[in-house]
Amino acid sequence: QAQLVESGGGSVQSGGSLRLSCAASGDSYSRYSMGWFRQAPGKEREGVAAIDSIGGTIYRDSVKGRFTISRDNAKNTVYLRMNNLQPEDTAMYYCAARPAVTYGREPLNRYMYSYWGQGTQVTVSS
Repeated sequence: QAQLVESGGGSVQSGGSLRLSCAASGDSYSRYSMGWFRQAPGKEREGVAAIDSIGGTIYRDSVKGRFTISRDNAKNTVYLRMNNLQPEDTAMYYCAARPAVTYGREPLNRYMYSYWGQGTQVTVSS
């Protein structure tokens, strides 16, 4: 079992930066793959980035070069650093955990993840 709590969201102007954090509880966090997802009003939840248990990463095309996912297993925390934010990045951002050491064949598919946080809002204005 895992419990996830996101933080770090806020309101920024275009071009600004934020770092989201996801604090995880549970004995198996270090063996889990982790992902960040986002959902805007009226839109489907979409995968943003994922990281496996040893630090391998994958990103949605639209955020490559701007976002960086990382993890600190000693702190049971995963991060999403977001640079050069744009209005289209506005969404509720969710942290998710997959109980597997790798993120699998569909790392940005929300149905591959078993545990979810409550989300943190990111709003980017023009």
